[in-house]
Amino acid sequence: MPPAIEPEEGTRIVVKLDELLHQRRMTLTELSERIGLTLANLSILKTGKAKAIRFSTLEAICRELECQPGDLLGYGKD
Repeated sequence: MPPAIEPEEGTRIVVKLDELLHQRRMTLTELSERIGLTLANLSILKTGKAKAIRFSTLEAICRELECQPGDLLGYGKD
């Protein structure tokens, strides 16, 4: 098995959930109820502390916020 690739220092995936919620005038609690994900898990995603996201979660968020995955996730350097 090849070694895991370590992310380059100063680069990261940026989660823009807070911006999308603000644009849609929706609370994190409301989104949580709509997609059936705990508020705690959505909060981890929103704050950028998540290490991964399931495609089913990504799909549910995009469905409820009427957006594309690229609207929710971005790539940035610190």
